[in-house]
Amino acid sequence: MDEDFRKAALDYHRLPRPGKLSVEATKRMATQRDLALAYSPGVAAACEAIAADPRAAYEMTTRGNMVAVITNGTAVLGLGAIGALASKPVMEGKAVLFKKFAGIDSIDLEVDELDPQKFVDAVAVLEPSFGAINLEDIKAPECFEIERSLRERMKIPVFHDDQHGTAIIVAAAVRNGLLLQGKTLAEAKIVTSGAGAAALACLDLLVAMGASRDNITVTDIKGVVHAGRTELMDPYKARYARETDARVLADVLEGADVFLGLSAPRVLKAEWLGKLAPARWCWRWPTPSPRSCPRRCAPRGRTPSSPPAARTTPTRSTTSSAFLSSSAARWMRGPPRSTRR
Repeated sequence: MDEDFRKAALDYHRLPRPGKLSVEATKRMATQRDLALAYSPGVAAACEAIAADPRAAYEMTTRGNMVAVITNGTAVLGLGAIGALASKPVMEGKAVLFKKFAGIDSIDLEVDELDPQKFVDAVAVLEPSFGAINLEDIKAPECFEIERSLRERMKIPVFHDDQHGTAIIVAAAVRNGLLLQGKTLAEAKIVTSGAGAAALACLDLLVAMGASRDNITVTDIKGVVHAGRTELMDPYKARYARETDARVLADVLEGADVFLGLSAPRVLKAEWLGKLAPARWCWRWPTPSPRSCPRRCAPRGRTPSSPPAARTTPTRSTTSSAFLSSSAARWMRGPPRSTRR
C-alpha cells in the first residue's frame, strides 16, 4: 500500500464522521402517535404477538434481515492477531458490503475473547437478535471448532466467511480456469501456500468437486505438510499430509497447474514461477498484500491466468459480492443450516 492510498484510506475512515455505519429508523416518527406506536404502549402488541408465535419476529422486527459480523481479531486479513479492537474497521467494512451487495442489515461485534469455548458461549446467546451469524477473521484451528459448536447450538445459519466465502469464489475460479486450459479438477496438480481456515476450506470444496487429494500439496510457515510431521500440526491440516521428501514450497511447485496463495504476503518468489506448468492458474489472495506481485506472474514464454482479485486494485468486493449473493436468501428465509452443497 503506497502512502497516498494509505492517507486516503485513513481520511475515508475519519471523515466526514468516524466509521462506516449508522442506525436509521425505518418507520415514520413525526408525531406523538408515531412514537406511541414505535415504543410504549404500541410496542406491547408486537411483543405479545412474538411471545405467542416466535416466527412473528421475522414479520415485526429486523431479525429476518439482520446479520451479526463477529470476530475475536485473531487472524485479521494478512495482518494476523491484531486484536478485537483493531479489527473493527474490517468488520464495519463487511457490514456495509452486506448492505451494498445484498440489501442485508448488519452489525459488527468485536468479542475480546481468545478462549474458544467462552467465545462460543458469548455468541450463542445472541441468537434471538439475529437471522444469521457471519464469523470473520478467526484463526485456525480454533475457527473450525467454534463454527462446529455454534452450528450445533444455534438454530440460525452460522457461516465463517474466511472458509466459505473464500472457498466459493476460489472453487469457481479454479474450475473455470482449468476449463480454459483444457484440464479437469481430477487431474490438476494443486499447491497451496497457507494451511489456515481459508486454505483448508478451499481444498475441502475442491475435493468435493472432484479434485484428487493425491494431487494436492499444502505448505505453511513450517514448510510442506508431510506425513509424520509433528510441528504446528492439527487434525484438520493432517488430512492433507502427504508421503513426500519435499520440505519447502520451492520443492513442490514443479508442474503445478494451480497455485493458491492463502498465507502471508510475498511468499511466492519470482524466480520460482518458471517451475509451474506452462498453462498455470495463480490465485494470489490480496489481504491486504498479494502473495506475489501480479506483474510477476507472466514470465517469458508462459501463459498466465489470474482472477480479478489478483489485480493491483486492493479490493475484497469480488469475493464478498459472490459470497453474499449466494447466501443472502438462504440466511433470511431458507433452511436453518448451510451445507457444502
